[in-house]
Amino acid sequence: MYIIAGLGNPGRRYENTRHNIGFITLDLLAERNDIKINKIKHKALVGEGRISGQKVLLVKPQTYMNLSGQSLREVMDYYKEDIEHLVVIYDDIDIPTGTVRIRKKGSAGTHNGMRSIVYDLQSDQFPRIRIGMGGERKMALRDFVTGGFTKEEKGLLEEAVERAALASECIVAKGIDKAMNEYNIRHKAAEKKDDEKKGTD
Repeated sequence: MYIIAGLGNPGRRYENTRHNIGFITLDLLAERNDIKINKIKHKALVGEGRISGQKVLLVKPQTYMNLSGQSLREVMDYYKEDIEHLVVIYDDIDIPTGTVRIRKKGSAGTHNGMRSIVYDLQSDQFPRIRIGMGGERKMALRDFVTGGFTKEEKGLLEEAVERAALASECIVAKGIDKAMNEYNIRHKAAEKKDDEKKGTD
Protein backbone atom coordinates (compact mmCIF):
# COMPACT_ATOMS: atom_id res chain seq x y z
CA MET A 1 0.00 0.00 0.00
CA TYR A 2 1.10 3.57 -0.72
CA ILE A 3 0.48 6.31 1.83
CA ILE A 4 0.27 9.68 0.08
CA ALA A 5 0.26 12.71 2.37
CA GLY A 6 -0.43 16.28 1.34
CA LEU A 7 0.70 18.93 3.81
CA GLY A 8 -1.26 22.01 4.84
CA ASN A 9 -3.11 23.77 7.63
CA PRO A 10 -6.71 22.92 8.58
CA GLY A 11 -9.47 25.52 8.60
CA ARG A 12 -11.15 27.84 6.12
CA ARG A 13 -8.65 30.63 6.74
CA TYR A 14 -5.85 28.61 5.09
CA GLU A 15 -7.85 26.90 2.31
CA ASN A 16 -6.37 28.58 -0.76
CA THR A 17 -2.93 29.56 0.45
CA ARG A 18 0.58 28.69 -0.70
CA HIS A 19 1.26 26.50 2.36
CA ASN A 20 -1.81 24.38 1.52
CA ILE A 21 -0.74 23.31 -1.96
CA GLY A 22 -0.25 19.75 -0.60
CA PHE A 23 -3.90 19.63 0.53
CA ILE A 24 -5.01 21.09 -2.83
CA THR A 25 -3.05 18.44 -4.75
CA LEU A 26 -4.44 15.64 -2.60
CA ASP A 27 -7.98 16.86 -3.23
CA LEU A 28 -7.38 16.70 -7.00
CA LEU A 29 -5.80 13.23 -6.67
CA ALA A 30 -8.83 12.06 -4.67
CA GLU A 31 -11.24 13.51 -7.23
CA ARG A 32 -9.40 11.89 -10.16
CA ASN A 33 -9.52 8.48 -8.48
CA ASP A 34 -12.96 8.68 -6.84
CA ILE A 35 -11.57 8.58 -3.29
CA LYS A 36 -13.34 10.37 -0.46
CA ILE A 37 -11.07 11.95 2.15
CA ASN A 38 -13.64 12.09 4.93
CA LYS A 39 -12.57 9.90 7.84
CA ILE A 40 -10.82 11.30 10.90
CA LYS A 41 -8.02 8.99 12.04
CA HIS A 42 -4.46 9.43 13.31
CA LYS A 43 -4.88 13.22 13.75
CA ALA A 44 -5.69 13.43 10.03
CA LEU A 45 -8.42 13.39 7.43
CA VAL A 46 -7.92 10.18 5.47
CA GLY A 47 -9.39 8.37 2.51
CA GLU A 48 -8.80 4.81 1.31
CA GLY A 49 -9.04 3.73 -2.29
CA ARG A 50 -7.18 2.38 -5.28
CA ILE A 51 -4.93 3.92 -7.91
CA SER A 52 -3.94 1.72 -10.87
CA GLY A 53 -5.29 -1.28 -8.95
CA GLN A 54 -3.06 -0.63 -5.92
CA LYS A 55 -4.39 0.21 -2.49
CA VAL A 56 -3.63 3.76 -1.33
CA LEU A 57 -4.28 5.85 1.75
CA LEU A 58 -4.57 9.60 1.20
CA VAL A 59 -3.69 11.63 4.31
CA LYS A 60 -4.22 15.29 5.20
CA PRO A 61 -2.67 15.88 8.66
CA GLN A 62 -4.86 18.14 10.83
CA THR A 63 -2.18 19.03 13.37
CA TYR A 64 -1.20 22.29 11.64
CA MET A 65 1.84 22.29 9.41
CA ASN A 66 4.61 22.44 12.01
CA LEU A 67 3.40 19.25 13.75
CA SER A 68 2.69 17.17 10.61
CA GLY A 69 5.08 14.47 11.82
CA GLN A 70 2.87 13.59 14.80
CA SER A 71 0.08 12.53 12.45
CA LEU A 72 2.29 10.66 9.99
CA ARG A 73 4.08 8.82 12.78
CA GLU A 74 0.71 7.48 13.96
CA VAL A 75 -0.19 6.47 10.39
CA MET A 76 3.12 4.70 9.79
CA ASP A 77 3.04 2.96 13.20
CA TYR A 78 -0.51 1.72 12.56
CA TYR A 79 -0.04 0.43 9.00
CA LYS A 80 3.55 -0.83 9.41
CA GLU A 81 4.24 0.15 5.80
CA ASP A 82 7.75 0.50 4.37
CA ILE A 83 9.06 4.07 4.57
CA GLU A 84 9.66 3.99 0.78
CA HIS A 85 5.87 3.71 0.34
CA LEU A 86 5.23 7.06 2.00
CA VAL A 87 4.95 9.98 -0.46
CA VAL A 88 4.75 13.54 0.88
CA ILE A 89 3.52 16.48 -1.24
CA TYR A 90 4.29 20.01 -0.09
CA ASP A 91 5.14 23.59 -1.03
CA ASP A 92 8.76 24.71 -1.43
CA ILE A 93 9.80 28.37 -1.45
CA ASP A 94 13.33 27.43 -2.57
CA ILE A 95 12.34 26.43 -6.12
CA PRO A 96 10.62 28.55 -8.80
CA THR A 97 6.85 28.94 -8.78
CA GLY A 98 5.21 26.29 -10.96
CA THR A 99 8.12 23.84 -10.76
CA VAL A 100 7.48 20.24 -9.65
CA ARG A 101 10.43 18.30 -8.27
CA ILE A 102 10.33 14.66 -7.21
CA ARG A 103 13.01 13.05 -5.04
CA LYS A 104 13.44 9.57 -3.57
CA LYS A 105 14.73 10.91 -0.25
CA GLY A 106 16.60 13.82 1.27
CA SER A 107 16.73 16.42 3.99
CA ALA A 108 13.79 18.55 5.10
CA GLY A 109 15.42 21.74 3.85
CA THR A 110 13.78 24.89 5.21
CA HIS A 111 10.25 23.42 5.41
CA ASN A 112 8.95 23.14 8.99
CA GLY A 113 6.33 20.50 8.12
CA MET A 114 9.00 18.28 6.61
CA ARG A 115 11.33 18.90 9.55
CA SER A 116 8.56 17.65 11.83
CA ILE A 117 8.06 14.52 9.71
CA VAL A 118 11.76 13.68 9.50
CA TYR A 119 12.09 14.20 13.27
CA ASP A 120 9.05 12.08 14.19
CA LEU A 121 9.78 9.28 11.71
CA GLN A 122 13.52 9.42 12.44
CA SER A 123 14.10 9.01 8.72
CA ASP A 124 14.30 11.06 5.52
CA GLN A 125 14.31 7.98 3.27
CA PHE A 126 10.87 8.56 1.72
CA PRO A 127 9.81 10.03 -1.65
CA ARG A 128 8.55 13.57 -1.83
CA ILE A 129 6.92 15.82 -4.42
CA ARG A 130 7.77 19.51 -4.02
CA ILE A 131 5.73 22.25 -5.66
CA GLY A 132 7.67 25.48 -6.15
CA MET A 133 6.41 28.70 -4.62
CA GLY A 134 9.44 30.76 -5.62
CA GLY A 135 11.63 32.61 -3.17
CA GLU A 136 10.69 36.07 -4.43
CA ARG A 137 8.65 37.85 -1.77
CA LYS A 138 8.26 41.30 -0.26
CA MET A 139 6.87 40.22 3.12
CA ALA A 140 7.70 38.04 6.11
CA LEU A 141 8.00 34.32 5.28
CA ARG A 142 5.05 33.37 7.51
CA ASP A 143 2.78 35.92 5.82
CA PHE A 144 3.97 34.80 2.38
CA VAL A 145 3.33 31.06 2.81
CA THR A 146 -0.07 31.58 4.46
CA GLY A 147 -1.08 34.17 1.85
CA GLY A 148 -3.26 33.65 -1.19
CA PHE A 149 -2.09 33.26 -4.78
CA THR A 150 -1.42 36.18 -7.08
CA LYS A 151 -3.07 36.22 -10.50
CA GLU A 152 0.29 35.32 -12.09
CA GLU A 153 0.84 32.39 -9.69
CA LYS A 154 -2.65 30.93 -10.09
CA GLY A 155 -2.20 29.61 -13.64
CA LEU A 156 1.28 28.25 -12.95
CA LEU A 157 0.15 26.50 -9.78
CA GLU A 158 -2.98 24.98 -11.29
CA GLU A 159 -0.73 23.26 -13.84
CA ALA A 160 1.78 22.30 -11.14
CA VAL A 161 -0.95 20.75 -8.98
CA GLU A 162 -2.17 18.69 -11.93
CA ARG A 163 1.38 17.51 -12.70
CA ALA A 164 1.96 16.65 -9.03
CA ALA A 165 -1.25 14.59 -8.96
CA LEU A 166 -0.21 12.78 -12.16
CA ALA A 167 3.26 12.19 -10.69
CA SER A 168 1.66 10.64 -7.59
CA GLU A 169 -0.31 8.26 -9.78
CA CYS A 170 2.85 7.42 -11.72
CA ILE A 171 4.76 6.58 -8.50
CA VAL A 172 2.02 4.14 -7.49
CA ALA A 173 1.66 2.59 -10.96
CA LYS A 174 5.25 2.57 -12.25
CA GLY A 175 7.60 3.48 -9.39
CA ILE A 176 9.55 6.53 -8.26
CA ASP A 177 12.26 6.34 -10.97
CA LYS A 178 9.70 6.49 -13.77
CA ALA A 179 7.90 9.38 -12.08
CA MET A 180 11.17 11.31 -11.69
CA ASN A 181 12.00 10.81 -15.37
CA GLU A 182 8.56 11.91 -16.55
CA TYR A 183 7.66 14.74 -14.18
CA ASN A 184 10.90 16.41 -13.04
CA ILE A 185 10.50 19.06 -15.74
CA ARG A 186 10.79 22.76 -15.07
CA HIS A 187 7.80 24.82 -16.06
CA LYS A 188 8.67 26.93 -19.13
CA ALA A 189 7.06 30.06 -17.70
CA ALA A 190 8.97 29.64 -14.44
CA GLU A 191 12.18 29.10 -16.39
CA LYS A 192 11.56 32.23 -18.49
CA LYS A 193 10.92 34.28 -15.36
CA ASP A 194 14.18 33.00 -13.86
CA ASP A 195 16.11 33.88 -17.04
CA GLU A 196 14.61 37.39 -17.11
CA LYS A 197 15.58 37.91 -13.47
CA LYS A 198 19.16 36.80 -14.17
CA GLY A 199 19.30 39.23 -17.08
CA THR A 200 18.50 42.15 -14.80
CA ASP A 201 20.97 41.17 -12.04
